[in-house]
Amino acid sequence: MTRKNDSQSGQSKPGKYDSYQSHNSHAIQGSIIPPRGDYQTLLSFQKAEVVYDITFRFANKYFARGDRTIDQMIQSARSGKQNILEGSKAGTTSKEMEIKLTNVARASLEELLRDYLDFLRVRDLPLWGKDSKEARYVRDLGRKTPQTFELYRTFVETRPPEVVANIAVCLIHQANFLIDQQLKTLEKEFIEQGGLRERMTRARLHYRNQRPNQ
Repeated sequence: MTRKNDSQSGQSKPGKYDSYQSHNSHAIQGSIIPPRGDYQTLLSFQKAEVVYDITFRFANKYFARGDRTIDQMIQSARSGKQNILEGSKAGTTSKEMEIKLTNVARASLEELLRDYLDFLRVRDLPLWGKDSKEARYVRDLGRKTPQTFELYRTFVETRPPEVVANIAVCLIHQANFLIDQQLKTLEKEFIEQGGLRERMTRARLHYRNQRPNQ
């Protein structure tokens, strides 16, 4: 059977899932500590949390008890969602830390993606093409908001492992795309606004300029 490459496993089209800009674009001009939205409203976090929920069930069900792959996959999935959460929280005081943690989330999900691809490859199981009806169906589910495990529960609990693995592959591609867009926004904000030290300096200078005679 002809196998597809990683980029053909259900990645979403640009603009379909990117909510980070609207989530984080309302920073008050001149504010030292910018306001942050609830990380749970980030589609990247929602998607990563679904990936974790699927992976926890998948790893415990389809790998032999004691197999180190179980812990490795679950830890990668957990790192994906937790670092998005921690990055969002850290962003109140450190844009650099937010970028760093978001990059860690991206790397963790990439590692998890490889585990799912390896699961399919070594067992000679098919990897869905991005234009297959199955991948398109998962993309349609991926457009629903909010993203929760309940959208996928029936498939995870009733379909064979190769189907569940392919669903996870599609969702990881979607999450990675969202994180890539998130990182672009974070980098743009850092270039334009600087970090906490720069904001503190600007705020202090503004304060002094408003009180020239004191």
